[in-house]
This record gives sequence, C-alpha cells and structure tokens, in this order.
Amino acid sequence: MNKLVKWLAIAGMATLMAAAGAAQAAERGTSEEAVALVKKAIAYYQANGMDKTASEINGKTGMFESKDLYLFVAPVAPGPVTAHGANAKLVGKELGELRDVDGVYFTRRFREVAAKDGKGWVEYKWPNAKSGALESKSTYIERVDDVYFACGVYKAGKS
Repeated sequence: MNKLVKWLAIAGMATLMAAAGAAQAAERGTSEEAVALVKKAIAYYQANGMDKTASEINGKTGMFESKDLYLFVAPVAPGPVTAHGANAKLVGKELGELRDVDGVYFTRRFREVAAKDGKGWVEYKWPNAKSGALESKSTYIERVDDVYFACGVYKAGKS
C-alpha cells in the first residue's frame, strides 16, 4: 500500500508539473502575435499620433500587451527611447551602446534593420520581462516615419 501511495504522489506531481509547463508555454507570445501587435500599434499611431500612442504603451493600459509581449518605440537615428511597455525607466534614454551577454549591440541592429530594410527580425539574449530568466529573443522591427515599432518573442529553452 505504501508503494501505491508513493507512486500516486509521484504521478500527481508529474501531472502538475506538466500542466504548469503547458500553462507557461501558453503564456508565451508567438512571432505572428508580435507582428500583429506592432501593426496594431502602427495603425493606432497613424490615427492618433505619437503622444497618444506612447502614452498607451508607457501607461501599460493593456491595449498593446499580450501574454509576455510588449512594445517599444525608438527613433531610427540614434536617440532616446520614445515608449517602452515593460520598463518605463528606459523611456528617454539612449540605448545605442546596450549589448546582450554575448556582446551583440542589438539596439544598433534594430536601427540598422529599420533604416535599411524597413522591417525585419533581430536575434539576441535578454531577460524575460515576466520571469527574469535570460532567454534568447527575436524582436520584430517595423519602421514608420522616423521611428521604429518593435515587439520581441522569447524563445523558451534557448539561451
């Protein structure tokens, strides 16, 4: 009987762990959702202007957040961050010299993609805004006027 109880406890814990992992995976945004969020913000910007758009993003009203996805906006030319949905302390700061743990100047790459291609993806490593864990991240960039809108996707298990 003791072995049966022990086995049931182990099986129950395994089930709970699997359910927790599935729930965490469901909370991760996809590449398609990141692109859609950027396009939604661009449409809002084109209808309402930058001040109102930045206010919505910085105010974390939920309009431009989904799962672990958030937006940020910065100028294509070197300059301060206009809006940041995960860290308000970054607004107004120039992040051109910011590097990831591998030395990648990813904010420079954001500007390069925006200036050269108008849109695209940049790969780097960054702490997950929800969990704090260092993870591989792929950020979608799309230029409009003299700024770019961006939203990144964390890639579980790939740091």
